[in-house]
Amino acid sequence: MLDDLEMRELAQDELKEAKIRSEALEQKLQVLLLPQDPDDERDCFLEIRAGTGGDEAAIFAGDMFRMYSRYAETRRWKMEVMNINEGEQGGYKEVITKITGNGVYGQLKFESGGHRVQRVPKTESQGRIHTSACTVAVMPVLPETEVLEISDSDLRIDTFRSSGAGGQHVNTTDSAIRITHLPTGIVVECQDERSQHKNKAKAKSVLAARIREAERQKRQQTQASERRNLLGSGDRSDRSRTYNFPQGRVTDHRINLTLYRLDEVMEGKLDILIEPIVQEYQADQLAALSEQE
Repeated sequence: MLDDLEMRELAQDELKEAKIRSEALEQKLQVLLLPQDPDDERDCFLEIRAGTGGDEAAIFAGDMFRMYSRYAETRRWKMEVMNINEGEQGGYKEVITKITGNGVYGQLKFESGGHRVQRVPKTESQGRIHTSACTVAVMPVLPETEVLEISDSDLRIDTFRSSGAGGQHVNTTDSAIRITHLPTGIVVECQDERSQHKNKAKAKSVLAARIREAERQKRQQTQASERRNLLGSGDRSDRSRTYNFPQGRVTDHRINLTLYRLDEVMEGKLDILIEPIVQEYQADQLAALSEQE
């Protein structure tokens, strides 16, 4: 039989473990009670654009596209290329894809923002490290019932010959579409399909998502109660991450997280970056709710 001292120690140990479990469950419950973003379960448009850095920026945009493609594969998501504008030395000046699957937007929405790369370009003969950048924008795909009604009088639609991939007939007709939304100046191009009708439909769906995203950003800027904008805007000046190849590190500037696991990240293992920022975002939401009580 255990004496009173041993029983007391066992009881204290069990009490400590129960308290730890209770705190963990309470935290999970608080997260579950947070207001849910209705867009989180939706598919998304992913746009990657080369920024400063010329050819190297386009090559980096290509590397980013490959990174997200690998990540989508691991999540069993489907990617559909909407438009590609290839760089002169490789990579992409711009690539737009539609990603479909479970919880796509909620998982990728924190990727929006400026992504900076530091490395020695393949075209650099003297081994100097260059800094280039690209921007990423992630927007939810709207269901047909919520697609904005855009007046034709607000649009300028231009057709031109495609210069991208798509087979031997892709650039023999004016199948590519450029749509300009006159009130906002937003421009969308689509040339991936041989059919002008299909390109126009794709361009309109991307345009609707961009207009809605611009409205969301405007609302965010006017919300004085927002603590930190961890949800990136996709703006070039909104620096989200730095990928430093000589040091093998990646830094997320929004949460001051640095990992020396760059190779894994570029191979599509993005959860090691996404999960910490989701947790930080949830913590900010909880803190904001506490202040309102």
